[in-house]
Amino acid sequence: MQSHTLDKEDVCEIVCYDAVKINALKGRVEDNEVQGMAQMFKALSDPTRMKMACLLDEGEELCVCDMAILTGQSIATTSHHLRVMKNLGIAKSRKDGKNVFYTLSDHHIRLLVRMTLEHLREEHCHDDAEHRKS
Repeated sequence: MQSHTLDKEDVCEIVCYDAVKINALKGRVEDNEVQGMAQMFKALSDPTRMKMACLLDEGEELCVCDMAILTGQSIATTSHHLRVMKNLGIAKSRKDGKNVFYTLSDHHIRLLVRMTLEHLREEHCHDDAEHRKS
């Protein structure tokens, strides 16, 4: 079992409260909203589903078979992951004959995927620059 020690940089050294901030923020975020957000992030925390979200952002619309090839997963596994994403509002689907096509559900999800990737790339570039300075 890992032992976690608290660093003085991470914890207030005295206990005090800012009543104005607390009162302004109370009730601003509902528990049910936070639960929904956590479920969305939980779904995207799976690397395969995050890759699928990135591919859907890049490819606009992909059928299950194409997604299976792109992710290296079986069609059954791919279909399961896409269904999870659909059930949580991350993706939507349409059936065309015998094929099912998926897209990201809306621009909010597209923006979330893009901003996450952009943030990661900026952090990576920042880390590389720090290593070059050393």
